[in-house]
Parts: sequence; structure tokens; C-alpha cells
Amino acid sequence: MAQALATTIIDAPVETVWAILRDFNGLPVWNPGVSESTIEDGRAADSVGCIRAFTLADGTFVRERLLELDDSRYRMAYNFETPAFPVENYIAVLEAIPVTNGDKSFVRWSATFDEAQADKGTYVALISDAVFASGLKALAVHVAKHGVQPDDAQRWQGLRPAKVFTSSVIRAPVAAVWEKMRDFAGMKHWHEDIPQMEMIGGVRSDTVSGVRDFIFGDGQLHEQLTLLSDREHAFRYRILKSPMPWMNYHAGARLYPVTDSGHTFAVWTADWIAAPQDDLELIPNVHENVFQKAFDTLDRQLGQG
Repeated sequence: MAQALATTIIDAPVETVWAILRDFNGLPVWNPGVSESTIEDGRAADSVGCIRAFTLADGTFVRERLLELDDSRYRMAYNFETPAFPVENYIAVLEAIPVTNGDKSFVRWSATFDEAQADKGTYVALISDAVFASGLKALAVHVAKHGVQPDDAQRWQGLRPAKVFTSSVIRAPVAAVWEKMRDFAGMKHWHEDIPQMEMIGGVRSDTVSGVRDFIFGDGQLHEQLTLLSDREHAFRYRILKSPMPWMNYHAGARLYPVTDSGHTFAVWTADWIAAPQDDLELIPNVHENVFQKAFDTLDRQLGQG
């Protein structure tokens, strides 16, 4: 299975970007690589299962079926009905994720498909660069000139029902950021308020089920690693011991490459159960003093401008 990918940061709120992207019939509006488009059978462009028929600038005729449209997470998926390229099992995903540090948008365009052995690698490069990357550049230009914040825009807070969603751009490659973040006992090196952190029992810091012990503020915390993925550059953990007035705390981070800059887009979310009056303090504290402070430190340590 081959994968094509392009990502970018667009200087506009995610609601503005998504208002443009969610129109399955809107490619000719913002993408100069598409000359015209219609939705077959008179269906609406946000009707899942509808087919868009469009013509590329070079005259190629393409048909694609909408498989998924998610307004809560700013994501769509579609396949080829009449392919633009000689590939099989093509599934593409176009999604926008809010950058909370600066109110920008991370946009990710990806596809998986099967190539013939003789074409191996050909269409990965072609789709990644000539289709996705060039399309995202055109999208950024269009948003800058014509993007409008919808009147009914309502920002979700993380992957519902997560209470905290924090995201930021770190000016370093994913591999460099992940090398630091995957060390579950290593946060003492990239958060100024955590001077000491150790794995209980001396277990390796990449051991899922391992527990880290540290002091934050005036309290001692024990956190257990529940997921570590080198494939997705992601980890998750839960709190076993904490002085804070919450229950069932579960949090995690994931890193994404920003392909047009070589930087990293980092997302950290957390959810728990607590009294509403306690959340008024807990939510902003976790967002600013834990997650965003950690991202800021990593950017200072690794940032390449």
C-alpha cells in the first residue's frame, strides 16, 4: 500500500478554512488544477455518497465519491470512481486541525492506494507534489484573499469530549521532536517546572504500562503509559496518583510533519472528570502551564527558524 501526503500551516482560523474545504463541489473555486466540477444526479455537495465529476486543467476527466464528511472534526474522505491515475483502492482524506497557539490551521491531505509494480513510487511523488502540495499552496492563497469566518462558527475543544486541546508548531523535524517526547521519563528535560522525573521500578521509559513518578508544583504524580506509537509519533497516558481534584484523567500527544517547511505540528489533548467549578481552574492550567509550556520549551530547544 502506497501513501501520498502533503501538509501545511494556513494563517487563518480552522472554521474559515473548513468553510471552503467542506464544499465537495468547490475545487474550481480555489484549485487552479481543476477547471470545472458538478455533482451528479442533482445531489447536494454535502450529501455523503454523492459523486463529483470534474475536469483537470490538462483535460483529464475524474469522478470521486464522498465517503465521509465530518463537520465536528473538519475532515472528509473520498475515493476514485473514475481514476485520474492508474492506481487501485484509492482513498483520500482532507482534514483541517486548529493550531491553538496563534489560531491558524494545520491542513493535511493524504491518500493510500495500490500501484502496479512497474509504477512503484511514481504516483506517490506525483500525487504528493503535483496534486496535494500544489493544491494546498493554492488553498492558502485563496484563504488569504477570500476566506471569511462563518457566522455560526463554534470551535470544538479537542477530540470531543476532551476538555483540553492544545496544538502548536515546533520549528524542527518530527524525528527530532519525537526523539525527545517518546522518552516517557524525559519531560524533566523539556518542561521547566518538572526538575525530576523517574520511572518507578527502574523499567525502561518505552515500556507500555510503565509508571513515571515526579513532582509538579506542590504535589506528587504517578502517570502510566498506555500507548506508545513510533508509527504515528504518538503516546497516551493516565494518572494513577495526583493531588488535583479530578478522576479518570487520560491524556496524549501526537506529532505530524509539516511537509512544506520541515517543521512539526504537535497536538496534546486531555480529558477527565471533575466538578465544574474545579474545571474553571484545571482546564486553563493544563492548557497553558503544562502542554503549551512544554511545546514552547521544545521549540526553543530545537527550533531552526
